[in-house]
Formats: sequence, C-alpha cells, structure tokens
Amino acid sequence: MTYEIFLEETKHAFAQNPSVPMPTEEQIEKLWRLTDIMLAVNEQMNLTTITDRSQIVLKHYVDSLTVSKYIPQNAKIIDIGCGAGFPSLPLAICREDLQITALDSTAKRINYVNDTAQKLGLENLSAIAARAEDEAKKPEKRERYDLAVARAVADLPVLCELCLPFVKLGGRFIAMKAAKGDEEYSRSERAIKLCGGADAQIIEADITDNGTEYEKRRLIIVEKREKTPKIYPRNFAQISKKPL
Repeated sequence: MTYEIFLEETKHAFAQNPSVPMPTEEQIEKLWRLTDIMLAVNEQMNLTTITDRSQIVLKHYVDSLTVSKYIPQNAKIIDIGCGAGFPSLPLAICREDLQITALDSTAKRINYVNDTAQKLGLENLSAIAARAEDEAKKPEKRERYDLAVARAVADLPVLCELCLPFVKLGGRFIAMKAAKGDEEYSRSERAIKLCGGADAQIIEADITDNGTEYEKRRLIIVEKREKTPKIYPRNFAQISKKPL
C-alpha cells in the first residue's frame, strides 16, 4: 500500500466513525510511520496479529481513539498494560496536549514503545516496564493521574483494583472493552466501590466500516470519588485468585 492510498483509507475509516476525532494529515503521516515501524518489529517480536494496513487503521487506530473525546485537555494519563502501545501511541500522536505514561510488565514491549515514540518525535509519551500493582504503591504514582485507561488487558473486576489506585480524586478510569463489557460491569460494582469509584457510565463505541457494524465496543467510565484504601492493589496472585 502506498502512502497516498493509506491517507485516503485512513480518512475514510475515521469519517465512517464520526464520534472519533479525524486526524490531521500530519497526524496520519505519523500513523503511517507507526504502521511501518510496528510491522517491521512484528517480524521479530509478537506485537499484533493484524498485519493488513486497512485493518490496523480500524482495529488499532480508530479503536484506540474512541476514548479521546472523554479525555480532558492537558490531562495526565496512564495506560495500564499498554502492550504494543495501544491506545498510548495513537493518543500521543493525535492528542499532543496529553502527558501519557505507558505501563507494561514486559520490558521488550516497553523498549519498543519508547523507541517508537522517540522515532516519531512524541515528547508527550514515556513508557515504564513495571507491574501495575507495584507502581500503584509508589507515592509519586498513587492517585497522581487525571485518568487511567486500559484496553483489552483483563477482566473488569481485576482492572478496577489495578487502575483506580492511580487516579486522583475527581479523575476517571476508562476500561476499553468489547460487547461483553456490559456483563463485566455487572460483576464489578463491588470492586469499583471498594477502590473508591462511583457508578460507571457505559458508552457504546461500536466501530463502523462502510456503513455496517464492524466491531462492538464499550467504554466503561468510572469516576474516582474516594481515596483508594492502602490495602489495594493486593499482589497479583491474590487479585487473580480472588477478585474483589
């Protein structure tokens, strides 16, 4: 695929999903470069099973940016379990106002994210190799972020315990989920309250392609109302064995 075709297909994909902000041509050029870098690295390291550029635009870029309109200007955010840099990298490209920390326990992926951010000139993104349950205990990280986001990481009760400790009072945690997010929320109300959250807002964020429903998506938005008790998050063995 040439850049010219990528440019037109990217514009078309975002136009089909008007709730997601349309990138500028400069931002699309960076998404093109991101695609090149990701596919090259993917030959040596498993970053994504999606290798068709048109599918990457829809399933990674449009999908990652469904959250953008729910993030305030100049917010300080943390992406928990960022994996190959989603939604961190597209957000950093398309929201220069944000200050983004990407967190993942896999050092190779964090090295990739940091290296890619440097190549793309993204000064608003830094990545850390660490476990969320450990980082959330550090005073400089705990309840210091306007927003925590997690995309396709874990079941929602687990995510609540891992993510809400990072969020300051009045901030938000947004879980990016598929259609099963509705069912996950029904099992998460206790975890949300124990970790200081209020009742969630569930937003339908389905992705459309050529006028037809393509992927069902849910954004589960939890406001932080109270401080998270110091006992949370527990160690991951406890979290996974006995979710809140």
